[in-house]
Amino acid sequence: MKRLWKPCIAMLIAAFVSSCAGDASSSTSHSRAGSANERKWAVTSVAQGKASWYSVRTNAGTRTASGEKLQNDAYTAAHKTLPMGTHVRVTNIANGKSEILRITDRGPHIRGRILDVTIGCAQRLGFYSRGVAPVKIEVLKPR
Repeated sequence: MKRLWKPCIAMLIAAFVSSCAGDASSSTSHSRAGSANERKWAVTSVAQGKASWYSVRTNAGTRTASGEKLQNDAYTAAHKTLPMGTHVRVTNIANGKSEILRITDRGPHIRGRILDVTIGCAQRLGFYSRGVAPVKIEVLKPR
């Protein structure tokens, strides 16, 4: 009888630990709607237009207008007028994918576009191969 208790206790502990780990990872998901990350922001304004992507190679340098080093996979973007450090939720209207990004650069410098995102963001938002996508930009502030 003693031998049966050890495997049962081990299975119960393993099940408890795995369920706790699953809860913690789901609450920190970056693009999951309704996650803790989503609930800590209030939307102050909304705009729609076309977004394109840029990278270290197309930036003609490695620094952004804010002085930060540009990284291709960073959650950052360029906007013509929003203050540096502003957080925005960018949603690809064509597929519904969204990301929360921080404004660190100025641009885009092409007429008709309202935002440049890093190449990594374009891949995550699903418009890397097209180069340009219709987006909704929500300007966020902490609650």
